[in-house]
Amino acid sequence: MIVLALVALAIYALDQISKFLVVTRLTEGDVVRVLGSVLQLQFVRNPGAAFSLATGMTWVFSIIAVVVVFLIVWFAGRIRSLAWSLVFGLLLGGVLGNLTDRLLREPSFGQGHVIDFIATPWLIPAIYNVADMAIVSSMIIFMYLTIRGIGLDGRRTSASDTSDVAPTQLAP
Repeated sequence: MIVLALVALAIYALDQISKFLVVTRLTEGDVVRVLGSVLQLQFVRNPGAAFSLATGMTWVFSIIAVVVVFLIVWFAGRIRSLAWSLVFGLLLGGVLGNLTDRLLREPSFGQGHVIDFIATPWLIPAIYNVADMAIVSSMIIFMYLTIRGIGLDGRRTSASDTSDVAPTQLAP
């Protein structure tokens, strides 16, 4: 649980500090080429979800984020695996980062716009932030652990571990 909390805190801090720097040092809409078209900084205020989908539904995302935070805190005591602690730490830090924007940024409480600023046009046509990267990373690791059948305790679940099962013999 300590790993989960430390990862969440690190992601949240990195997200909020980077957003503070973007808001105070970049002009909204301008593109700063860090590595040509590979990596760019472009400050935008996102009123929706990924790819600016569901614009105007920010309050729904705020409610969902609060529920996710409570579920992670509730599940935290069951996690006995470093990998799962990483998954939920990344997810918690990312969700809290974007939730903070939605709750505290303009235009109003619960409907604030998320600060996005990282652009990789060669990879995906989106502008995102540290919280988004943490959420996506957590889902990739989540899928990997789930496919491998690794439970919250770090052990393979019995249904996915067939190495101990004797082969089935066909009746003569």
